Amino acid sequence: MLEVTGLTVSYGGISAVKGIDFAVRQGELVTLIGANGAGKTSTLKALAGLLRPAAGRIHYNGAEITARPAHELVQRGLALVPEGRGVFGLLTVEENLDMGAYSRRDRAEIAADFERIYGVFPRLAERRRQRAGTLSGGEQQMLAIGRALMSRPRLLLLDEPSMGLAPLMVQKIFETIRAIAREGVTLLLVEQNAKLALETCDRAYVMESGCIALADTAARLLDNPDVRRAYLGE
Repeated sequence: MLEVTGLTVSYGGISAVKGIDFAVRQGELVTLIGANGAGKTSTLKALAGLLRPAAGRIHYNGAEITARPAHELVQRGLALVPEGRGVFGLLTVEENLDMGAYSRRDRAEIAADFERIYGVFPRLAERRRQRAGTLSGGEQQMLAIGRALMSRPRLLLLDEPSMGLAPLMVQKIFETIRAIAREGVTLLLVEQNAKLALETCDRAYVMESGCIALADTAARLLDNPDVRRAYLGE
């Protein structure tokens, strides 16, 4: 579904991502792990059309999408849940979700998707008239995921979904991620909690200083002594 070759992302002449290659097959749950500053978020932003790559190619569903604008990629079925959630604080929960469906015209199906999201996240249903800026961090993360799902993505990019959340909320968010994957959505996950990411995903790439240092099944990387020392604190 996604093939990335030679991707380079630069800021003012400094390369944050240095010519990486990786792929995600349809139906997979794949994670990028690595230390802060490794280039994970920059990679997702380039895939989502929010950063223009300095070099390299991105193919999605057989078509090249390198440097295509973000709104076009959403229409093609590629959605990003950004780091920090990025909810519209002055809009209500319901208005935020509606923004996720801005490119759709199938009002009956949109209404059905509202109910589906509220079924996944009952807390959002309870707060549908509440301004998003007044929600807790966990509730905002639910909203950010729900908003992305309203676009009916085929490939969902998730950037640090557990950041700043209490352990019980992290558990809820990852249960939801697994449920989304079971529904057939392909997922690419960036996550600081490497252990949880590796326990959840099918395959993983380890990024170091803008490069991919390791690539394997998540289970094998979970057992890799170097990975355990560097990223799992063991």
